[in-house]
Parts: sequence; structure tokens; C-alpha cells
Amino acid sequence: MRIDKFLWSTRYFKTRNIASTACKKGHIKINGNTTKPGKEVFPMDEIVVRKNQIDYKLTVLDIPPSRVGAKLVDIYRKDTTPKEAFEHNELLQYSKDYYRKKGIGRPTKKDRRDIDEYLEGPSNADNENTSDDNVRSKETEE
Repeated sequence: MRIDKFLWSTRYFKTRNIASTACKKGHIKINGNTTKPGKEVFPMDEIVVRKNQIDYKLTVLDIPPSRVGAKLVDIYRKDTTPKEAFEHNELLQYSKDYYRKKGIGRPTKKDRRDIDEYLEGPSNADNENTSDDNVRSKETEE
């Protein structure tokens, strides 16, 4: 079975055209080599699919006769994607939330407070606490 048809039938891509475009762009690798959409897939092949900034790693267990339902996908492939890939994607989402694009104007009052709090950091807060402790210790000595 062709790689684009396999990825479509195991529901990694919504259409076969999208799967073949991903192959042409080099987002699909079979056994470590980038492939064309017409490359044949055999059982026990290792496939790496780059989609949404995540490298999905899967092993072909069997070839499906046609597009299969979502519950039956695990019969034909074994997903070996490491959890670190998903955690890395989650960190990217958090960083995008706090990133200000250039040209959107001056920071708001809340943004300014957040920036000042970040720049002050925990080191100044620790210094304030230690100075309070020194004052208290002097009071107890007297």
C-alpha cells in the first residue's frame, strides 16, 4: 500500500491529498528516509510523521484493506511517540500565550506590572524577607 494511502486510511490525515502533500514537503519518513507519496509500506516499517510540530512515531503492524474506523486503527499500527514530544508542544503553547507581537502597541498596566514583577524576580523578595528577619532578631536581642 502507498504511504499516503496508509496514512489516510489510519486517520493521520483527513484526505489523501493532504497526506501526499506532506510527503512531498518531507514531513514523512520511512525507516529514517524521506519518501515520496508512492512509496510502498510493509509490516514492521518505522514511520515518522511530522504534524503540528510533533514527530509521531509509529510501527506498521498490518496493511488495512481500506479506510478504517477510529476504534480499529490500533490493529494496523503501533504508536511509539514519546511523551516528551507532547510535553514540548504544551510548553510551546504556553510560550505563545505570553509572547507580545511587535507593533500591537504599548503594554497595558497589567502587562507593565507583570514585566516589573518578572524583572524584580525572587532575589529582591528574598532580600526583603532577610532584612525583616534581621530587624526581628535585633528586637529580640534587646
